[in-house]
Amino acid sequence: MKRLSVIIPVLDEAEQLPVLFDALAAQRGVDLEIIVADGGSHDASRLIAARFGAEVIAAETGRARQMNAGAARAHHDWLLFLHADSHPTGADQLAEALVILEGEPPRTAGHFALRFQRQTRGHGFLYRYMEAKSASNRRYTINGDQGLLIRRDWFRELDGFDPALPFLEDQRMAAAIHAQGRWLRLPGRLTTSARRFEREGPRQRYLLMAMIMVAHVTGLTGFFSEASAVYRRQGDTERLLITPYFRLLRDQVGQLDADSRKAFRQRLGRFAADQAWQVFFALDVLAEPLLRGRRPATTLHDRLLSPLLAHPIAAVLAARLVIMTSLTVIAPWYRWRERRALHAAGPA
Repeated sequence: MKRLSVIIPVLDEAEQLPVLFDALAAQRGVDLEIIVADGGSHDASRLIAARFGAEVIAAETGRARQMNAGAARAHHDWLLFLHADSHPTGADQLAEALVILEGEPPRTAGHFALRFQRQTRGHGFLYRYMEAKSASNRRYTINGDQGLLIRRDWFRELDGFDPALPFLEDQRMAAAIHAQGRWLRLPGRLTTSARRFEREGPRQRYLLMAMIMVAHVTGLTGFFSEASAVYRRQGDTERLLITPYFRLLRDQVGQLDADSRKAFRQRLGRFAADQAWQVFFALDVLAEPLLRGRRPATTLHDRLLSPLLAHPIAAVLAARLVIMTSLTVIAPWYRWRERRALHAAGPA
């Protein structure tokens, strides 16, 4: 019997926990130690977790701190970090994942592809694209919703999750794993809630995620300290207004001195060039019914265009393209839409 410690960070997740616990209870061939790290819930989360037999611990609010606290209480050699709204879809999924990872080098971590659970219709292509991207195993496509299955010893060597911000701990961990070992996509999928996308608007949430990553990789730390609502708690989410975030990014860049602004453009260009594969990947996802699992556009990028995009000139051109498109197309479009929506709503 395989042994696995499952660490679940929780903050007011009473609605989601029964579904997750039912999925964990259905797992075969694995002995689960379930640790719920509660960050100060005001609902019935702690009671529900205890009723299902989980060990419930109190932790300082913040997903990284909560998961680190849960990991410190774990007894098994393998750790699985799961969000409360992501759960396995197959009864043998976790046991099979452990068998695979046990045959890999010690510095290998696993994640699962996603399937979004939706309550509303529409935006089908965006969800299909995000699901397909979660299975790509590429840099910056692995996040906490996909789970993290890792040896406890290696997790400790990595010093756990970085608690510097109330979010992005998953991207920092993903980067550390990329730098010191390797990621492996495991069989099966996790079903994850699309509630944040549905409440905030799918396109708006995805665009804000891109802006967060730009600020992260380019070192605009002021973006996160100034944007207090850049990543709201699940219970506080509402329709997103994108214009304030564009203004904040513009102001942050405007405050940089000449050398820092040049470094920003270089990092932005390199990031954009490295992520150009997503354009080709989107074409493949769009034509997926005809391609039957093949990815010809993505293959074209990887074999022919990727070496060209590694050239420094490509980074310069990519930065200019991103900045020009943002300033002349995307930002004006959302500014117009949001003004129109506020006008239509009338005075409060």
